[in-house]
Amino acid sequence: MVAFVDIKGYEDFVKYVESLDINGPPVFVYFSGSKNADGNSWCPDCVEEKYNICNKACPFRTDSRIKLMVIPTLIKWKGVQRLEGSQCNKRELLQMLFEDDE
Repeated sequence: MVAFVDIKGYEDFVKYVESLDINGPPVFVYFSGSKNADGNSWCPDCVEEKYNICNKACPFRTDSRIKLMVIPTLIKWKGVQRLEGSQCNKRELLQMLFEDDE
């Protein structure tokens, strides 16, 4: 079963992943910039597809479980598989990421 969970902020993310069942199904996490009330991204990097996370002290960057360097990023939680930036737009890479678990 697929479940979509919308999480905003590092603290809420940590709470969520710590609540996951280690014997449960695989979890894939998609990191993206959020949008403001106008529907536009607050992050110019996301709009312009520069992809680099600017703040080097960002906890999503410094957390050794995440190591987020690029927006967007899709990772398999508790795994080494990840797609970053424009890789997230490539169908073949997405298929490999999700099929790898079968």
